[in-house]
Amino acid sequence: MNFPSNLLAGWIGFLAGAATGALIGLFFHDEKWLGGYGSWPRRLLRLGHIACFGLGLINILFALSAAALPPSRAAHLGSVLLIVGLITMPLNCFLSAWKKPFRHAFFIPAGSTLFGIVCLLLSFP
Repeated sequence: MNFPSNLLAGWIGFLAGAATGALIGLFFHDEKWLGGYGSWPRRLLRLGHIACFGLGLINILFALSAAALPPSRAAHLGSVLLIVGLITMPLNCFLSAWKKPFRHAFFIPAGSTLFGIVCLLLSFP
């Protein structure tokens, strides 16, 4: 089974991680930036940045793993759910850094990633 969309999404996630890291890295020298190193906004920006890499890698591993499996509806659903997780996790982190109430939407990226992985596991013979 071939999932080029997850492979592409994964590499775009890596690109987004590098770009966001470069952008927020411009301000890390200032210890007081966004309230200091341990502040909510700064922690959430770091989490969003690393989520791009982490979920990008999961999408790439999904594409490579699914290529060795027989076609299944579960794998197709997992493909979509992992791309949703890749898009919504960094977005939700960045939005939560901006406005704290967005934290209540974390169930969307966390749930889609969790169920995407479960769908892949269900695809194994």
